[in-house]
Amino acid sequence: MFRLAHLSDIHLGPLPELSFRELASKRVTGWYNWQRNRRRMMFGDTLSDLVLDLQAENPDHIAVTGDLVNLATKKETIASGLWLRDLGTPQLVSLVPGNHDAYVPGALKRSYKEWQPYMTGDDALNSTAKSFPYLRIRENVAILGVSTAEATAPFFATGTFKRGQALRLAKLLETTRALGLFRVVLIHHPPISGSTSWHKRLIGKQFFSKVMRDVGAELVLHGHTHLDTLYWLKGPDKQIPVVGVPSASQAPGSKNPASRYNLFEISGGPSTWTLIQRERGHRENEPGIGWVRERELLADGRAIDARPREDAKEAV
Repeated sequence: MFRLAHLSDIHLGPLPELSFRELASKRVTGWYNWQRNRRRMMFGDTLSDLVLDLQAENPDHIAVTGDLVNLATKKETIASGLWLRDLGTPQLVSLVPGNHDAYVPGALKRSYKEWQPYMTGDDALNSTAKSFPYLRIRENVAILGVSTAEATAPFFATGTFKRGQALRLAKLLETTRALGLFRVVLIHHPPISGSTSWHKRLIGKQFFSKVMRDVGAELVLHGHTHLDTLYWLKGPDKQIPVVGVPSASQAPGSKNPASRYNLFEISGGPSTWTLIQRERGHRENEPGIGWVRERELLADGRAIDARPREDAKEAV
């Protein structure tokens, strides 16, 4: 059995002091949002407690689906690199960037520079810091990371998935299917119509859906919405679960679900894969961190709950 942990939307805080030059951009709107909303609910021991709990579970691999920072300043990006190294080695942790990691023009380039070892495929000699999708193989699991991150105008948090990346992803998925591997795709923005508001949507999700229909995958993991969600995409011969996770920094008591991570247990082989999703994190009505749901995700598009949960937001 292979155990894959998934967390997302770290939004590492607190914000550093910003210069007037840094604020003279889209960052001023993000700074205001942090001061008004996120500073109260996304800073403190919430993230560190969750990470300590995740590490105690000793997963075989950790997937992080973006938004390590808030405003993508230089200090934030460097600090997030230190946080990544505390989380685990590049061999243990796979990362894809989010829209906050590309908050303003030039920010994504700096993120690539600081976090490159976590976003590089196994064939490092033929990879660059901007090579997406990348492929990593861990035991019988193929981890494929794609990027939807791009700098956008104020009040927008869209992402883009273009045809060229879709073609490369399809080729890698075909290759890893032939090898009999369990294929997991990491993406920041949910590739599902209606999963988030128009100004936060994924542009080009039709390309992603076509790749899934033609070649398929066994699991898609995303962040961005700060919600616990389950969707399904049609594959060539089965339904593909698309799973989102709340922000790893979200304290209990807000409109969004509290901080948690998913732990996926993958066993079996081609045509006999078994996928169990276990959610662990902060609970709204109980102190501390614990298990909040366990369910099996079936290839026919069903999820069998072993432990129901009150605050689940699910789309099937």
